[in-house]
Amino acid sequence: MRKAFILVVGILAICTSREASAQDAQFSQFYAAPLYINPAFTGASQFTRFGVNYRSQWPNLQASFETFSFYADHYIEKYNSGIGLIVTTDREGQEGLTSTNVGFSYAYQLRITENIVFRPGVQYSFFSRNAGFQNLVFTNQINTITGEIDPTITDPALVAGQDLQVSFGDLSVGGVLYSRRLFLGASLQHVTEPNQSLLGPDQISVLPARLTIHGGYKIDLSPGPLRNNLTYTRKERSITPVFQYKEQGPFTQLDVGAFIHLEPVNFGIQYRGIPYKQFEDFPNHESLIFSLGVTTNNFNIGYSFDYTLSKLTINAGGAHEFSLSYIIDFSKPEITPRSRWRIPCPKN
Repeated sequence: MRKAFILVVGILAICTSREASAQDAQFSQFYAAPLYINPAFTGASQFTRFGVNYRSQWPNLQASFETFSFYADHYIEKYNSGIGLIVTTDREGQEGLTSTNVGFSYAYQLRITENIVFRPGVQYSFFSRNAGFQNLVFTNQINTITGEIDPTITDPALVAGQDLQVSFGDLSVGGVLYSRRLFLGASLQHVTEPNQSLLGPDQISVLPARLTIHGGYKIDLSPGPLRNNLTYTRKERSITPVFQYKEQGPFTQLDVGAFIHLEPVNFGIQYRGIPYKQFEDFPNHESLIFSLGVTTNNFNIGYSFDYTLSKLTINAGGAHEFSLSYIIDFSKPEITPRSRWRIPCPKN
């Protein structure tokens, strides 16, 4: 009975988190996964940047999700352009559905006025998806009386020698408008809505386009003590309210919260959900997100935990997320100057 219960909970987890035809993985620290949410952030650090993101969602369930992403981008000042590379791997559930994509992105930096900058961006990605059906449990394998699972029974829907892998190309576009305090961006992923079916070209499983709108506003607080260097400047104290709205297929989601930066430490809290909108008669409360990080002049490290508010409860294990980024100025080997104008995200 315990195995049957785990299976049912796992199916519920998948249905409430990602569409059957596949919904993209998400990062609670979206501000620390710039090339993943919007190609317009390519080169936004104004230098050379390397970063990694890792997320483990519902680790106590067999229907868990693991996502790993690595990115690198570089700003070419002569051409007001940013170029970037991102590699993302996502593994879903005990069936081992794995998706790996490699993306190449480009963004152009256009100064509209003295105080406002606009960055349009584009990204082309190559996807490879595969599944290990040998790990799946089908209805005809479950004893309806005892709830026991008989792995020796095979499902007739699986054809011997069937190719369980698919590859396809994809296109994403985006833009971000920002000043020294405000940023507002939008991106449309999977513009072509490619067919991602593992059962051959005759079967259609569209990867729905994903619309993301994100923004924030940085509010300076009273400065802190003097920095321990020769700049004779004080440590930054600020609070940045942020939001991120996502829409993919029939699913919508909203993250809203704020981050406090007491140099070099960052604290944040966000709420994920749309309370007035229900999903299959269930309130759309997903989680509270708590984050902690450290930011130096060219180094960021962060950790966040999603406390589950949905019907899955915290017994599912919530979600753990780690982020790391490092900025290098190859033109000047000394410490990265603070005067360079960057997008005022909580981290970038």
